[in-house]
Amino acid sequence: MAIENIQINVTDIARSVRFYTTFLAAELVGEPTDARAVLDVVTATIELVLVDDPTVSTWEGDDLQRGFRHIGFKVADVDALVAPLKAADVPFHLDPLEAEGGVRITFFSDPDGTLLELVERDLQYNTIADEDLVAAERALGVPSRPRFDHIAVTVDDFDATKEHYAALDFAHHGTILQPHDTRGFEINFLKSGDTVLEIFTYETEKRSRTPQLDATGYVAARLTGSSPIDEPVGEAADGTVYADVDGFAYTLSESA
Repeated sequence: MAIENIQINVTDIARSVRFYTTFLAAELVGEPTDARAVLDVVTATIELVLVDDPTVSTWEGDDLQRGFRHIGFKVADVDALVAPLKAADVPFHLDPLEAEGGVRITFFSDPDGTLLELVERDLQYNTIADEDLVAAERALGVPSRPRFDHIAVTVDDFDATKEHYAALDFAHHGTILQPHDTRGFEINFLKSGDTVLEIFTYETEKRSRTPQLDATGYVAARLTGSSPIDEPVGEAADGTVYADVDGFAYTLSESA
């Protein structure tokens, strides 16, 4: 059980393939076309889908906007990967720094604005909810190439989210507090297989966003499961798209 695939809409397949293979050591699965390419990122795949005339995206780089926030990768050395990105003038949202939980992180954007995170070292949780799940996470070890780790999502109510995604076998394994953030920021982690939903909550007011299937950027994650737990919001290259109450969009594996 896991996040199996992430669909990202792009405006130039070849450019995006170069970006992900050059900077994140993604590996092509099969032959790309002008309309589509699939990339292996160790624990999942990324599916790049061409949109010729995209709708203007309403996604904002502010974590107070509910729904999809970023795609995270575990790496052996953040700074070694940042150097070529900086040399190529890739836009950064946050330069490398030491973060809560004993990790080194950085944020930058792909060519169409999808926010990506690199994370070095295992998280040291303030609270561990499931020792076995944390042990399984740490047993993955240091990746030889960037390994897809998580999708971050801002939600209104963590307890409701935890209960909701239990139906798709995601379980709470840890919490990271953010004591210096005056917005009442907390991060909880829901694990399924080798992948994670990183759940952001804030005490301050948040904004909602309707999922967009025809804009550039993140479209949907394919989750293991065959029984929908939300209403459909449309169709994408990866199948019927569903969205939860916070606007996080996903599809379901037909093989489940």
